[in-house]
Amino acid sequence: MKRHLLISLGTLLWATAPTFAANPPGAPDPVRNPSSPIMLAGPWVPANPHEIDFDRLPRIPSKHAVVSDVLGAGGHRVNQHNYLVHFAGRFWAMWSDGPGESRGQGKVPGHDRAGQVVSFATSPDGLNWGPIGRLGSVPDPGYGWIARGFWVREGRLLALASRYQAPGYAGPGLSLHAFELATETPAAWRHLGLMFDDALNNFAPARLPNGEWMMSRRDGRQDVHFLVGGVKGFDQWTSFNAVGYGDSSFKAEEPYWWVLPDRSIVALFRDNRSSGFLYRAFSTDHGRTWTRPVRTNFPDAKSKFSGVQLPDGRYVLVSNPHPQRRDPLTLAISRDGLVFHAMGYLVGGRHVDYPHVMHHDGHLYVAFATAKSTVEVLQVRVADLAGLEAAQPGGGPR
Repeated sequence: MKRHLLISLGTLLWATAPTFAANPPGAPDPVRNPSSPIMLAGPWVPANPHEIDFDRLPRIPSKHAVVSDVLGAGGHRVNQHNYLVHFAGRFWAMWSDGPGESRGQGKVPGHDRAGQVVSFATSPDGLNWGPIGRLGSVPDPGYGWIARGFWVREGRLLALASRYQAPGYAGPGLSLHAFELATETPAAWRHLGLMFDDALNNFAPARLPNGEWMMSRRDGRQDVHFLVGGVKGFDQWTSFNAVGYGDSSFKAEEPYWWVLPDRSIVALFRDNRSSGFLYRAFSTDHGRTWTRPVRTNFPDAKSKFSGVQLPDGRYVLVSNPHPQRRDPLTLAISRDGLVFHAMGYLVGGRHVDYPHVMHHDGHLYVAFATAKSTVEVLQVRVADLAGLEAAQPGGGPR
Protein backbone atom coordinates (compact mmCIF):
# COMPACT_ATOMS: atom_id res chain seq x y z
CA MET A 1 0.00 0.00 0.00
CA LYS A 2 2.79 2.44 0.88
CA ARG A 3 4.55 1.74 -2.41
CA HIS A 4 1.36 2.41 -4.37
CA LEU A 5 0.88 5.71 -2.51
CA LEU A 6 4.45 6.76 -3.34
CA ILE A 7 3.96 5.99 -7.02
CA SER A 8 0.67 7.85 -7.13
CA LEU A 9 2.21 10.91 -5.48
CA GLY A 10 5.12 10.88 -7.95
CA THR A 11 2.71 10.67 -10.86
CA LEU A 12 0.71 13.57 -9.45
CA LEU A 13 3.84 15.70 -9.06
CA TRP A 14 4.79 15.00 -12.68
CA ALA A 15 1.33 15.82 -13.96
CA THR A 16 1.11 19.10 -12.02
CA ALA A 17 4.74 20.28 -12.36
CA PRO A 18 5.17 23.63 -14.12
CA THR A 19 6.10 23.84 -17.77
CA PHE A 20 9.79 24.66 -17.81
CA ALA A 21 11.38 27.19 -20.11
CA ALA A 22 13.56 26.28 -23.03
CA ASN A 23 17.14 25.17 -22.44
CA PRO A 24 19.44 27.75 -20.81
CA PRO A 25 21.26 30.36 -22.92
CA GLY A 26 24.19 28.81 -24.76
CA ALA A 27 22.56 25.39 -24.86
CA PRO A 28 23.94 22.96 -27.48
CA ASP A 29 22.61 22.59 -31.01
CA PRO A 30 24.06 20.19 -33.61
CA VAL A 31 24.26 22.97 -36.22
CA ARG A 32 23.99 26.36 -34.51
CA ASN A 33 26.02 25.65 -31.37
CA PRO A 34 27.88 22.31 -31.49
CA SER A 35 30.66 23.62 -29.23
CA SER A 36 28.43 24.30 -26.22
CA PRO A 37 29.64 22.51 -23.07
CA ILE A 38 26.20 22.42 -21.42
CA MET A 39 24.96 18.89 -20.80
CA LEU A 40 23.68 19.14 -17.21
CA ALA A 41 21.47 22.03 -16.07
CA GLY A 42 18.89 22.92 -13.46
CA PRO A 43 18.56 24.86 -10.21
CA TRP A 44 20.06 21.93 -8.29
CA VAL A 45 23.29 21.80 -10.37
CA PRO A 46 26.24 23.76 -8.86
CA ALA A 47 28.60 25.84 -11.01
CA ASN A 48 31.11 23.01 -10.70
CA PRO A 49 29.16 19.75 -11.18
CA HIS A 50 31.99 17.85 -9.48
CA GLU A 51 30.64 19.33 -6.24
CA ILE A 52 27.35 17.43 -6.50
CA ASP A 53 26.85 15.19 -3.48
CA PHE A 54 26.24 12.06 -5.53
CA ASP A 55 25.59 9.90 -2.47
CA ARG A 56 22.62 12.11 -1.52
CA LEU A 57 20.87 12.16 -4.88
CA PRO A 58 17.20 11.09 -4.83
CA ARG A 59 16.89 7.30 -4.63
CA ILE A 60 15.21 5.54 -7.56
CA PRO A 61 13.15 2.49 -6.48
CA SER A 62 14.21 -0.77 -8.11
CA LYS A 63 14.17 -4.54 -7.87
CA HIS A 64 17.51 -6.35 -7.89
CA ALA A 65 18.76 -9.69 -9.22
CA VAL A 66 22.13 -11.43 -9.50
CA VAL A 67 22.84 -13.31 -12.73
CA SER A 68 26.40 -14.43 -11.97
CA ASP A 69 28.78 -13.93 -9.04
CA VAL A 70 32.47 -14.86 -8.95
CA LEU A 71 33.40 -12.57 -6.05
CA GLY A 72 34.27 -15.65 -4.04
CA ALA A 73 36.90 -16.74 -6.58
CA GLY A 74 39.71 -15.02 -4.70
CA GLY A 75 39.97 -12.20 -7.20
CA HIS A 76 41.08 -14.55 -9.96
CA ARG A 77 37.89 -14.46 -12.00
CA VAL A 78 36.25 -11.59 -13.87
CA ASN A 79 32.66 -10.94 -14.94
CA GLN A 80 32.44 -7.70 -16.94
CA HIS A 81 30.98 -6.08 -20.10
CA ASN A 82 27.30 -6.77 -19.41
CA TYR A 83 24.60 -6.65 -22.12
CA LEU A 84 20.85 -7.32 -22.20
CA VAL A 85 18.15 -7.91 -24.82
CA HIS A 86 14.56 -9.18 -24.89
CA PHE A 87 13.98 -11.73 -27.64
CA ALA A 88 11.49 -14.55 -28.24
CA GLY A 89 9.69 -13.89 -24.96
CA ARG A 90 12.84 -14.05 -22.83
CA PHE A 91 15.51 -11.77 -21.46
CA TRP A 92 19.06 -12.60 -22.49
CA ALA A 93 22.23 -11.47 -20.74
CA MET A 94 25.81 -11.86 -21.94
CA TRP A 95 29.14 -10.87 -20.42
CA SER A 96 32.90 -11.37 -20.57
CA ASP A 97 33.93 -14.23 -18.28
CA GLY A 98 37.63 -14.78 -17.73
CA PRO A 99 40.64 -14.98 -15.47
CA GLY A 100 41.70 -11.90 -13.54
CA GLU A 101 44.74 -10.87 -11.57
CA SER A 102 44.54 -10.88 -7.77
CA ARG A 103 42.71 -7.91 -6.26
CA GLY A 104 44.94 -7.09 -3.29
CA GLN A 105 44.92 -3.70 -1.52
CA GLY A 106 41.19 -3.45 -2.16
CA LYS A 107 41.65 -3.19 -5.91
CA VAL A 108 39.32 -4.78 -8.44
CA PRO A 109 40.75 -7.53 -10.66
CA GLY A 110 42.11 -6.90 -14.13
CA HIS A 111 40.27 -8.16 -17.20
CA ASP A 112 40.76 -8.99 -20.90
CA ARG A 113 43.43 -11.58 -20.24
CA ALA A 114 44.13 -14.73 -22.26
CA GLY A 115 41.44 -17.40 -21.98
CA GLN A 116 38.51 -15.04 -21.48
CA VAL A 117 35.22 -16.37 -22.88
CA VAL A 118 31.69 -15.00 -23.29
CA SER A 119 28.94 -16.38 -21.05
CA PHE A 120 25.17 -15.94 -21.25
CA ALA A 121 21.97 -16.67 -19.33
CA THR A 122 18.24 -16.24 -19.91
CA SER A 123 15.28 -15.17 -17.80
CA PRO A 124 11.49 -15.11 -18.23
CA ASP A 125 11.13 -11.79 -16.39
CA GLY A 126 14.55 -10.13 -16.11
CA LEU A 127 14.83 -11.01 -12.41
CA ASN A 128 14.92 -14.80 -12.21
CA TRP A 129 17.88 -16.11 -14.20
CA GLY A 130 18.62 -19.63 -15.36
CA PRO A 131 21.85 -21.61 -15.73
CA ILE A 132 24.92 -20.00 -17.27
CA GLY A 133 26.03 -21.15 -20.71
CA ARG A 134 28.97 -20.38 -22.97
CA LEU A 135 28.85 -18.50 -26.23
CA GLY A 136 31.32 -19.80 -28.80
CA SER A 137 34.46 -21.84 -28.37
CA VAL A 138 37.42 -21.56 -26.04
CA PRO A 139 39.84 -19.03 -27.57
CA ASP A 140 43.17 -20.02 -29.06
CA PRO A 141 46.17 -19.88 -26.69
CA GLY A 142 47.12 -16.26 -25.99
CA TYR A 143 43.73 -14.94 -27.15
CA GLY A 144 40.40 -14.09 -25.56
CA TRP A 145 36.85 -12.99 -26.35
CA ILE A 146 35.12 -9.77 -25.20
CA ALA A 147 31.31 -9.64 -25.03
CA ARG A 148 30.02 -6.89 -27.37
CA GLY A 149 26.24 -7.04 -27.21
CA PHE A 150 23.11 -8.51 -28.82
CA TRP A 151 21.82 -7.49 -32.25
CA VAL A 152 18.31 -8.41 -33.44
CA ARG A 153 18.62 -8.35 -37.23
CA GLU A 154 15.90 -9.54 -39.63
CA GLY A 155 14.15 -11.40 -36.83
CA ARG A 156 17.27 -13.31 -35.79
CA LEU A 157 19.26 -12.87 -32.58
CA LEU A 158 22.96 -12.29 -33.04
CA ALA A 159 25.50 -12.12 -30.24
CA LEU A 160 28.65 -10.10 -30.95
CA ALA A 161 32.10 -10.70 -29.55
CA SER A 162 35.56 -9.34 -30.32
CA ARG A 163 38.55 -11.65 -30.49
CA TYR A 164 41.77 -10.12 -29.16
CA GLN A 165 45.37 -11.01 -28.49
CA ALA A 166 45.92 -10.72 -24.73
CA PRO A 167 46.48 -8.83 -22.60
CA GLY A 168 43.89 -6.19 -23.53
CA TYR A 169 42.34 -5.49 -26.90
CA ALA A 170 44.81 -2.84 -28.14
CA GLY A 171 47.30 -4.06 -30.74
CA PRO A 172 47.21 -6.65 -33.53
CA GLY A 173 44.84 -9.60 -33.68
CA LEU A 174 41.62 -7.70 -32.99
CA SER A 175 38.44 -8.72 -34.89
CA LEU A 176 34.67 -8.48 -34.36
CA HIS A 177 32.58 -11.64 -34.88
CA ALA A 178 28.90 -12.57 -34.89
CA PHE A 179 27.24 -15.67 -33.44
CA GLU A 180 23.67 -16.60 -34.36
CA LEU A 181 21.15 -18.18 -32.03
CA ALA A 182 20.52 -21.55 -33.68
CA THR A 183 18.01 -23.02 -31.25
CA GLU A 184 16.19 -21.25 -28.45
CA THR A 185 15.53 -24.26 -26.17
CA PRO A 186 18.10 -25.26 -25.20
CA ALA A 187 19.93 -22.13 -26.33
CA ALA A 188 22.67 -22.96 -28.82
CA TRP A 189 24.84 -20.65 -30.92
CA ARG A 190 26.77 -21.03 -34.15
CA HIS A 191 29.59 -18.85 -35.40
CA LEU A 192 28.14 -16.73 -38.22
CA GLY A 193 31.44 -15.15 -39.22
CA LEU A 194 33.68 -12.12 -39.15
CA MET A 195 31.78 -8.81 -39.00
CA PHE A 196 34.73 -6.43 -39.29
CA ASP A 197 38.47 -6.81 -38.86
CA ASP A 198 40.42 -4.69 -36.38
CA ALA A 199 37.28 -3.70 -34.51
CA LEU A 200 35.94 -3.50 -30.98
CA ASN A 201 32.44 -2.03 -30.87
CA ASN A 202 30.97 -0.62 -27.67
CA PHE A 203 27.30 -1.54 -28.13
CA ALA A 204 25.41 -3.47 -30.79
CA PRO A 205 24.29 -1.69 -33.98
CA ALA A 206 21.25 0.60 -33.84
CA ARG A 207 19.11 2.04 -36.63
CA LEU A 208 19.83 5.39 -38.24
CA PRO A 209 16.97 7.55 -39.58
CA ASN A 210 17.91 6.55 -43.16
CA GLY A 211 17.47 2.84 -42.39
CA GLU A 212 21.14 1.95 -42.12
CA TRP A 213 22.69 0.47 -39.00
CA MET A 214 25.53 2.11 -37.08
CA MET A 215 27.86 1.14 -34.26
CA SER A 216 31.07 2.53 -32.88
CA ARG A 217 34.43 0.97 -33.62
CA ARG A 218 37.74 1.19 -31.78
CA ASP A 219 40.71 -0.20 -33.66
CA GLY A 220 43.94 -1.73 -32.38
CA ARG A 221 45.39 1.78 -32.03
CA GLN A 222 42.35 2.73 -29.90
CA ASP A 223 41.20 5.36 -32.42
CA VAL A 224 37.42 5.82 -32.60
CA HIS A 225 35.46 5.29 -35.83
CA PHE A 226 31.82 4.63 -36.66
CA LEU A 227 30.73 1.66 -38.77
CA VAL A 228 27.74 2.33 -41.02
CA GLY A 229 25.90 -0.31 -43.07
CA GLY A 230 24.68 -3.72 -41.97
CA VAL A 231 21.75 -3.69 -44.42
CA LYS A 232 23.02 -5.86 -47.28
CA GLY A 233 24.72 -8.23 -44.87
CA PHE A 234 25.74 -8.55 -41.25
CA ASP A 235 29.34 -8.09 -42.39
CA GLN A 236 28.84 -5.20 -44.85
CA TRP A 237 30.15 -1.99 -43.22
CA THR A 238 31.96 1.23 -44.10
CA SER A 239 34.18 2.78 -41.43
CA PHE A 240 34.27 6.54 -40.87
CA ASN A 241 36.88 8.21 -38.69
CA ALA A 242 35.63 10.19 -35.69
CA VAL A 243 38.52 11.01 -33.34
CA GLY A 244 42.03 9.72 -32.70
CA TYR A 245 42.89 8.29 -29.30
CA GLY A 246 45.90 10.57 -29.13
CA ASP A 247 43.81 13.74 -29.55
CA SER A 248 45.58 16.68 -27.92
CA SER A 249 42.65 17.53 -25.66
CA PHE A 250 41.40 14.11 -24.49
CA LYS A 251 41.58 10.35 -24.98
CA ALA A 252 38.31 9.14 -26.50
CA GLU A 253 37.05 5.83 -25.12
CA GLU A 254 33.86 3.75 -25.12
CA PRO A 255 31.53 6.03 -27.15
CA TYR A 256 27.76 5.94 -27.02
CA TRP A 257 25.38 7.61 -29.48
CA TRP A 258 21.71 8.22 -30.14
CA VAL A 259 19.45 9.95 -32.66
CA LEU A 260 18.09 13.37 -31.73
CA PRO A 261 14.56 14.65 -32.52
CA ASP A 262 15.89 16.58 -35.55
CA ARG A 263 17.38 13.29 -36.91
CA SER A 264 20.96 14.40 -36.28
CA ILE A 265 23.20 12.23 -34.11
CA VAL A 266 25.01 12.96 -30.87
CA ALA A 267 27.94 10.84 -29.64
CA LEU A 268 29.30 10.88 -26.11
CA PHE A 269 32.82 9.82 -25.16
CA ARG A 270 34.57 8.81 -21.97
CA ASP A 271 37.85 10.70 -21.43
CA ASN A 272 40.82 8.54 -20.49
CA ARG A 273 42.85 11.68 -19.69
CA SER A 274 40.79 11.85 -16.49
CA SER A 275 39.25 15.28 -17.03
CA GLY A 276 36.28 14.03 -15.03
CA PHE A 277 33.75 15.00 -17.72
CA LEU A 278 32.11 13.46 -20.78
CA TYR A 279 32.89 14.76 -24.27
CA ARG A 280 30.31 15.25 -27.03
CA ALA A 281 30.28 15.42 -30.85
CA PHE A 282 27.58 15.68 -33.53
CA SER A 283 26.91 14.28 -36.98
CA THR A 284 24.33 15.64 -39.42
CA ASP A 285 25.13 13.23 -42.28
CA HIS A 286 24.28 9.82 -40.77
CA GLY A 287 27.63 9.26 -39.09
CA ARG A 288 29.91 10.07 -42.03
CA THR A 289 31.50 13.17 -40.49
CA TRP A 290 31.63 14.47 -36.93
CA THR A 291 32.19 17.77 -35.20
CA ARG A 292 35.25 18.05 -33.00
CA PRO A 293 34.40 16.56 -29.58
CA VAL A 294 33.87 19.17 -26.87
CA ARG A 295 34.21 18.68 -23.13
CA THR A 296 30.79 18.99 -21.50
CA ASN A 297 29.90 19.81 -17.90
CA PHE A 298 28.47 16.31 -17.31
CA PRO A 299 30.69 14.66 -14.65
CA ASP A 300 32.18 11.23 -15.21
CA ALA A 301 34.41 8.75 -13.40
CA LYS A 302 36.26 7.62 -16.55
CA SER A 303 33.92 4.67 -16.90
CA LYS A 304 31.54 3.10 -19.39
CA PHE A 305 28.00 4.47 -19.65
CA SER A 306 24.80 3.50 -21.45
CA GLY A 307 21.61 5.20 -22.60
CA VAL A 308 18.21 4.59 -24.13
CA GLN A 309 15.35 6.67 -25.51
CA LEU A 310 11.99 5.96 -23.89
CA PRO A 311 8.80 5.53 -25.94
CA ASP A 312 7.59 8.94 -24.69
CA GLY A 313 10.67 10.62 -26.22
CA ARG A 314 12.73 11.20 -23.08
CA TYR A 315 16.35 10.08 -22.98
CA VAL A 316 17.95 8.18 -20.10
CA LEU A 317 21.68 7.96 -19.35
CA VAL A 318 23.10 5.52 -16.79
CA SER A 319 26.66 6.25 -15.69
CA ASN A 320 29.22 6.73 -12.90
CA PRO A 321 29.24 10.53 -12.51
CA HIS A 322 31.47 10.77 -9.41
CA PRO A 323 34.76 12.08 -10.86
CA GLN A 324 36.95 10.10 -8.46
CA ARG A 325 35.33 6.69 -8.15
CA ARG A 326 32.92 4.27 -9.78
CA ASP A 327 30.35 4.67 -7.04
CA PRO A 328 27.43 5.27 -7.28
CA LEU A 329 25.69 4.30 -10.50
CA THR A 330 23.13 6.97 -11.40
CA LEU A 331 20.36 7.60 -13.91
CA ALA A 332 19.94 11.00 -15.61
CA ILE A 333 16.98 12.22 -17.70
CA SER A 334 16.85 14.57 -20.69
CA ARG A 335 13.88 15.72 -22.74
CA ASP A 336 15.89 16.60 -25.85
CA GLY A 337 18.86 14.19 -25.71
CA LEU A 338 21.27 17.07 -25.14
CA VAL A 339 20.71 18.66 -21.72
CA PHE A 340 19.97 16.51 -18.68
CA HIS A 341 17.87 18.08 -15.95
CA ALA A 342 17.42 15.31 -13.36
CA MET A 343 19.72 12.69 -11.84
CA GLY A 344 18.94 9.92 -9.37
CA TYR A 345 20.83 7.29 -7.39
CA LEU A 346 20.46 3.70 -8.62
CA VAL A 347 22.99 1.62 -6.67
CA GLY A 348 26.25 2.18 -4.82
CA GLY A 349 28.20 1.82 -1.62
CA ARG A 350 30.67 -0.30 -3.57
CA HIS A 351 32.52 -0.37 -6.90
CA VAL A 352 29.71 -0.60 -9.49
CA ASP A 353 30.26 -0.03 -13.19
CA TYR A 354 29.83 -0.95 -16.88
CA PRO A 355 26.04 -0.60 -17.16
CA HIS A 356 23.79 -1.49 -20.06
CA VAL A 357 20.25 -0.12 -19.93
CA MET A 358 17.27 -1.29 -22.01
CA HIS A 359 13.53 -0.60 -21.98
CA HIS A 360 10.81 -3.23 -22.08
CA ASP A 361 7.11 -3.05 -21.25
CA GLY A 362 7.17 0.00 -19.00
CA HIS A 363 10.38 -0.92 -17.20
CA LEU A 364 14.07 -0.15 -17.47
CA TYR A 365 16.50 -3.01 -17.00
CA VAL A 366 20.06 -2.08 -16.02
CA ALA A 367 22.81 -4.69 -16.12
CA PHE A 368 26.00 -3.82 -14.24
CA ALA A 369 28.97 -5.33 -12.40
CA THR A 370 30.28 -5.13 -8.84
CA ALA A 371 34.08 -5.01 -8.68
CA LYS A 372 34.22 -6.60 -12.15
CA SER A 373 33.10 -9.85 -10.56
CA THR A 374 29.32 -10.02 -10.86
CA VAL A 375 26.53 -9.64 -13.38
CA GLU A 376 23.58 -7.92 -11.70
CA VAL A 377 20.30 -6.48 -12.97
CA LEU A 378 18.06 -3.69 -11.68
CA GLN A 379 14.43 -3.41 -12.75
CA VAL A 380 13.08 0.16 -12.59
CA ARG A 381 9.48 1.23 -13.29
CA VAL A 382 9.48 4.09 -15.78
CA ALA A 383 6.52 5.54 -13.84
CA ASP A 384 8.79 5.96 -10.82
CA LEU A 385 10.95 8.46 -12.74
CA ALA A 386 8.15 11.03 -12.51
CA GLY A 387 8.97 11.77 -8.88
CA LEU A 388 12.65 12.22 -9.77
CA GLU A 389 11.87 14.84 -12.40
CA ALA A 390 9.50 16.65 -10.04
CA ALA A 391 12.21 16.75 -7.38
CA GLN A 392 14.83 18.17 -9.77
CA PRO A 393 12.96 20.37 -12.29
CA GLY A 394 14.57 22.56 -14.91
CA GLY A 395 16.94 22.46 -17.83
CA GLY A 396 14.73 21.58 -20.78
CA PRO A 397 11.43 21.99 -22.60
CA ARG A 398 8.42 19.78 -21.91
